[in-house]
Amino acid sequence: MPAQPIRPEHTGSASAAGMDVPSFNPSLVKAVFRDVTPLHVSRSAARAAAAVTGTVLTDIIDGALRAAGEEARKKLLPRDLVTAIDRDVELEVGGRWYHHSPTFKGLTGVMYDAEGVVVRAPKRSRSRKPSAVVGAHRFEVGIRKLLRNRGTAAVPAMVRDLDGLASVFLTDLARDAAMVVREGGINRFGTVTLMTPGEPADTRPFVPESVPALSTRAGDGRTIDRDDVLAATMIQLFGEVRQRALAAAREATESGSCS
Repeated sequence: MPAQPIRPEHTGSASAAGMDVPSFNPSLVKAVFRDVTPLHVSRSAARAAAAVTGTVLTDIIDGALRAAGEEARKKLLPRDLVTAIDRDVELEVGGRWYHHSPTFKGLTGVMYDAEGVVVRAPKRSRSRKPSAVVGAHRFEVGIRKLLRNRGTAAVPAMVRDLDGLASVFLTDLARDAAMVVREGGINRFGTVTLMTPGEPADTRPFVPESVPALSTRAGDGRTIDRDDVLAATMIQLFGEVRQRALAAAREATESGSCS
């Protein structure tokens, strides 16, 4: 009898997994925020960002597990990551990492700038200038624990890719949260319209219920708070993963158990 593929069950909420990762603790999250903004980061904001990042990484790992399960494997390979992202557009986060990692080499196509000049992939840098790519090693311990939480393991190259995606995503989240503070609220968020061939597309704008509450912000202009991270999450994510991430962030800040 052939081995049955491994099919991880999706719990509908990755908040518990995200909050159980020590590497996504508030102090580490604050260090990432300090790389990109001089604004103060509240404890609730750091917990929210940790929960959001943990949720996204859990979804990516689950997608890779489904790909590996089709070959009756439990240990994840880089090609499982590529398959997971290719199958689920909601998991396309940390795009700058794609052009740095050998896993995605040749898969992202040729990029051109506004003048039509080919954009070369960045070389590995020894620069001390803070960046998400240079700092893409800080979450390795947490990534390995996330993998154990999902009952799997990964080869070193896959761990590094997950680590890099976490670092780049959290850096982007920090930048958007800082932008929300500067602009006094959320002025944009991503949407994707899925169309079925032969059927008319629904062109009515979809505005999530949580957007109006985040369109303006209260508080001073020197501190990134929880709601600023929620607004940044609305910008960075969409679809079901966005809703799970927002729910995980709220749960983490209400229970105070994200550290």
